[in-house]
Amino acid sequence: MRVTASYTREILSRLRRRYSKDMRTYLYHSNPWELLVATILSAQAQDKQVNKITAKLFKAYKSPADYAALEPKELYPYIKSIGLYRNKGKNIIKASRLLTARFNSRVPRTIAQLITLPGVGRKTANVVISNAYGINEGMAIDTHCITVTNRLGLARSKDPVKIEKRMLRLFPQKEWSNVSHLFIALGRDTCTARVKYCERCVLKDICPSSTVR
Repeated sequence: MRVTASYTREILSRLRRRYSKDMRTYLYHSNPWELLVATILSAQAQDKQVNKITAKLFKAYKSPADYAALEPKELYPYIKSIGLYRNKGKNIIKASRLLTARFNSRVPRTIAQLITLPGVGRKTANVVISNAYGINEGMAIDTHCITVTNRLGLARSKDPVKIEKRMLRLFPQKEWSNVSHLFIALGRDTCTARVKYCERCVLKDICPSSTVR
């Protein structure tokens, strides 16, 4: 399938009309550090579950310095209800110590710097800089984005790095964060990994994978 500029514009236009309220992260945070912590915790977890944890966690510990002073066993009680909590807890503490020592307790504003922190990959870095700072350096690609991009014929890969590179070429930079949020919204609503609800999808008449014509 040849992907045209008119096709990508139409996708973006329709999704924006349908999911305009979803062009943001639903992870609770009040500053870049809290968003970084929440995003690390969100790996393989639901946003609602993470928000329940951070509602208490962020009241107990405020700054990177607060976390840097902790031992993992002190953090575990707050996050033990979430998957992989031991690794996530260790990474958060290591990241806080590195952030304090190397970045003066300030969350970096670039992907290159962010991915030097333990537990932070490109997806997490993209979520943080786009939502905390409004910077579009890349595009956060999660499992929903992988499903949606392939079904729409925008990508032919399951590799998030390859998909990100492809999406950055297809969409204007000012829309990169919006595209990620919109694809996630579509993936949660009608284009789930297990089932396609094409009959109520706003792209049903233009999507090459649609079961409705």
